[in-house]
Amino acid sequence: MGDLVVYIDQVGPSAIDALVEEYESSYQLQEVLRKGGDRHGSLREAARIELGMRAFLIEGGFKGFTDTFEDLHGLRQLPGIATQRLMADGYGFGAEGDWKTAALLRAAKVMAHGLPGGNSFMEDYTYHLDPENQLVLGAHMLEICPSIAHGKAACEVHPLGIGSKEDPVRLVFEVAGGPALNASMIDMGNRFRLLVNEVQAVQPVHALPKLPVARVLWKPLPDFSTACAAWIYAGGAHHTVFSQNLTTDYFEDFCAMFGMELTVIDAATRLRQFKKELGWSEIMYKQ
Repeated sequence: MGDLVVYIDQVGPSAIDALVEEYESSYQLQEVLRKGGDRHGSLREAARIELGMRAFLIEGGFKGFTDTFEDLHGLRQLPGIATQRLMADGYGFGAEGDWKTAALLRAAKVMAHGLPGGNSFMEDYTYHLDPENQLVLGAHMLEICPSIAHGKAACEVHPLGIGSKEDPVRLVFEVAGGPALNASMIDMGNRFRLLVNEVQAVQPVHALPKLPVARVLWKPLPDFSTACAAWIYAGGAHHTVFSQNLTTDYFEDFCAMFGMELTVIDAATRLRQFKKELGWSEIMYKQ
């Protein structure tokens, strides 16, 4: 963290001015963040952090990064909009030190280069357990990539109880409906397993005014109960890569190239067969 702080401290006011103007033209800026607003200083600090992080990553030749809610020495706020915009530019990211998801997101960004739609760090945030319409709400405290945003994102500042720092600036948006998938990288000890769940993203059922973060709703295939059970049996994590533009075929080729195990939950998944396939994989990779 100390090396990064040096880069952030070197950012000058003119560079911050230019990036703040870019924020104003690119996003729906919350009134308190505008020039003269009570929280304009928070926006300038967020811009300073983004510029410092970007310089640090470029200088180091890094293609991805992680952070945590703690260990923020030298940072006045957790990187929210900075992380979101860096992901949009192709960097991999995983929260809470999750390097596997950061690496997988970077790979997904490279595979999807030039394709419409986006890829983002994602988390199973909570569940909509209406028996007639069971859904997953995907989100995170701050860091969802705006490459998957539907419409113009809002740039807002809100409190964050974790980290004991100033309120962070972040982009808030919804995600369009359509076919998508979630992928989780799992360290099995003697191999990596890539777990893919094909999903159907849906338009928000209700407004979510008390959830000031980017978010997406989806129906997991083949259905909520089967998908959740299969995910647990396969060892899937709550952090994933959410993709609008990559299909399972892309990840199948990716796994073949790198000698990884691919496990898929899709419309055809049946738990009895799925558990058998997991057992067969254990035998195959022990040889």
